[in-house]
Amino acid sequence: MKRRCIAFVVSDFYADNSFQKELQIANSKHDVVAIQVYDQRAKTLPNVGLMKVMDAETGHEMFIDTASAKLRRAHNEYWTERMNTLRTTFAQSNVDWVSVATNEDYVKALMLLFMQRGQNR
Repeated sequence: MKRRCIAFVVSDFYADNSFQKELQIANSKHDVVAIQVYDQRAKTLPNVGLMKVMDAETGHEMFIDTASAKLRRAHNEYWTERMNTLRTTFAQSNVDWVSVATNEDYVKALMLLFMQRGQNR
C-alpha cells in the first residue's frame, strides 16, 4: 500500500523464527496492530488423563498424559515463556497488541486496546 494505513495482523503467532524485523519494517510504513488469538488449552493443559493430540501443520499424532503434573507444569512454563517473548517482540517493534482467547469476548479486549491507544497518542 502506498498510503499509510492501520494494518491488523490476526494470528496465534506460533512461529519457529523471530518475526520482529518484519514487524518493525511494516510498522515503520503503517500502523500495525497485532491480535493474538489462542485456545484456552494452549495456556492451561487440563488434567483429563491420556489425550491424543495432533500437530495441525505436520499431521503428527501422539498421546500425552495430562494427569502428569510435570507435563502440565512444563506446558504452562512454555506458555509463559512464549508470552514473554511475544510481549518483548511487540514492545521492541513498537506494535500495539492484544491477546484474546477463543472463549472470550473479543469486543471487550479490542475496546480496551483502543482506549489504551487513544490515551497514549
